[in-house]
Amino acid sequence: MEKIKVTTGVYWIDIPEADLYILCACPADIVKHLTKRGLIIPKVKDGINYESGPNAILLSDISIQNGSISNLAEFPVLQMLYKQGMIVPKHPNNTGIKPILIGLSNQIYAQSQYIYRGNYGLTTAEEIKATGISSETAEEMFRIKMKFAFNKIRKTEELIDFKETDSDSIELRDGVYVCRKELNIYEFTYKDQKITVDLNLAPDENYESPLNLGFHKIRREYFSIIHIGEGDGWDVNRPCMSSIIIFQGKIYLIDTGPNILTTLTALGISVNEIEGIFHTHAHDDHFAGLTSLIRSDHKIKYYAPPLVRTSVIKKLSALMSISEDRFKSSFEIHDLKFNKWNNIEGLEVKPVFSPHPVETSVLFFRTFWEGGYKTYAHLADIASFEVLRRILIDAPDKTDLSKKIYKNLLENLLTETDLKKIDIGGGLIHGRAEDFINDNSKKIILSHTSIKITNSQKEIGSSAAFGMEDILIPAQQDYLMRLAHKYLRNYFPDAPTHDLNMLLNCPVLSLNAGLIVIKKGEKGKYVYLILNGVVEYIDAKTGFRNMLSSGSILGESAVLANEKQRRTYRTMSYIRTLQIPAEIYNEFIQRSIEFEDLKRINKNKAFLQNTWLFGEMVSSMLQNRIAKSMQLIMVKAGEELSVDDELKIFILKKGSIEIHLENKLVDTLTNGGIYGEESVFLKESSLFTAKATMDSLMYIISDKIIKDIPIIEWKMLETFEKRLRAFGTQLNSN
Repeated sequence: MEKIKVTTGVYWIDIPEADLYILCACPADIVKHLTKRGLIIPKVKDGINYESGPNAILLSDISIQNGSISNLAEFPVLQMLYKQGMIVPKHPNNTGIKPILIGLSNQIYAQSQYIYRGNYGLTTAEEIKATGISSETAEEMFRIKMKFAFNKIRKTEELIDFKETDSDSIELRDGVYVCRKELNIYEFTYKDQKITVDLNLAPDENYESPLNLGFHKIRREYFSIIHIGEGDGWDVNRPCMSSIIIFQGKIYLIDTGPNILTTLTALGISVNEIEGIFHTHAHDDHFAGLTSLIRSDHKIKYYAPPLVRTSVIKKLSALMSISEDRFKSSFEIHDLKFNKWNNIEGLEVKPVFSPHPVETSVLFFRTFWEGGYKTYAHLADIASFEVLRRILIDAPDKTDLSKKIYKNLLENLLTETDLKKIDIGGGLIHGRAEDFINDNSKKIILSHTSIKITNSQKEIGSSAAFGMEDILIPAQQDYLMRLAHKYLRNYFPDAPTHDLNMLLNCPVLSLNAGLIVIKKGEKGKYVYLILNGVVEYIDAKTGFRNMLSSGSILGESAVLANEKQRRTYRTMSYIRTLQIPAEIYNEFIQRSIEFEDLKRINKNKAFLQNTWLFGEMVSSMLQNRIAKSMQLIMVKAGEELSVDDELKIFILKKGSIEIHLENKLVDTLTNGGIYGEESVFLKESSLFTAKATMDSLMYIISDKIIKDIPIIEWKMLETFEKRLRAFGTQLNSN
């Protein structure tokens, strides 16, 4: 046996004698990591090309670690089944032996349902009808789906063997055993050898992206397209097909693939700057980033037809083991109508149904300008015209509706636009560049492929490097200064406009990635308002690190108190920031704000910024709102905390609190730790009990203050899950 570290939190167990190759943990883009490490390589057997790779996956006990999803098995499973050939008819690797999924029963169940929805989306005509589709159209859509599924919807357990680790040591295959020792710690045994893997991430660790995207500067235009991914789920050099639309300075995503936060950071964009997402479909290379978008401090607007949205929600709820209703807690839903121009504050979008294994729409965008509409078409995951004809025109079971769908889709796909991005991935479910050889669009971008573009394809369309921007309508104004005014007005709602204008007249700096903005221990000379990008603030002595986004104010406390800075602030991307001299800021405060009240709020805010729950990606405006409402209480040693009818959370300022479930200790709070989290998102009394082991100071925050802040809600869910896992581990050990 051999253990290889693939990347942070991920390991590979190699047991060639037993023909067992185990991938331990499967975060986003793990197939690309395996390929880069040489653990997936091209091979040939009996004249057939295929890939090597894992044939078993060990799942993390915890679905979310440090804010990232630990288990995204869809693409590793697809790689095993199709790229290795384990399910391909007449393939030499199709021996009847199925891949193995190893883990706790609840994680296996969640992955099986998520993979099932990832394969098929909505799985009955009734589910399709429930989204508002007519009976005739729903039946036709289901007929099309069955063609892509080779006329059978297969449960995940038909494709994969499940090995549950809830109980004692279990045999995987041919004398290889695995035993769960502790939370996320597993021991593999083969003959006289033992290997232990620990899938827990340290507090300062995160899963890594396999891509090095560099750092790029972008400008907020009136209407432009930024190209942020022209690869597919297998491309080791480029992100998956995706785009950013900038319209009137606002930022919208089209799809959200794996490691979307890395992509945004490379462009100097924080998740809090995203206005909305337009979604084409639920395959992981267009979907996996949704779990990162919920780590925003506001509900991002979600745009898709109900057919696509329902498919996405069912997959996301399966992946995260949550109710489908929770999607509404994280996103602001805006349904789009098929084949209609839907007006979104001046930006019009038309979704058109596109036959695919899961519910999919291609998207057309336009806005009016001098000379007529400026247009962009985003054609992700289209089938080739040959495949469409075979399914919709030539199939023996075609319907009268089939021809209408075919005609409508092709007319739209070949519509002349100013800019068009097309999927050229080939095969059964992707497009061909050659289908667009007579397309008269002004510019065509070839996308969604990991294969080198041929010379004949180069004559049809262009390539786009990461971060390249096509400007359809340039901006004649600085949208960042409008943002600056919005941030300051939200932060100081009662300040006179002329005083805000004094701050807005301060210089705007453009700073490179990796630059120290404020250094710990130096005198506070400036206050900085971050207008775009991501900043980290760190304290190496305590090991503390958090990330701040646009709308955050840096250095305020030190300037107001005339003290030295208590932490270091460092740019993680290109940023633009309003630099306000201390003299001007202090004068503004004295004119506009009650100073004693501000001191109390800043003291509370400084505490919040040093907590895991509130310190990351929560803008200064929201921190301000929370800091105003916080109440400090004393809890005597031996006293229990009470979560009564008014739902709230407790945050430990100083002392010691033990958390129990059914008289079993599941957690001990340190400063900044929380209690009552599940009462907020479950909307009922707490499952846990909390008792002070010494006199302790705690802040109380009402759920009314923190509702509609997705990142806080999901961190509370992560805390809840960890405590339940700790309870389960104790039960198993007993």
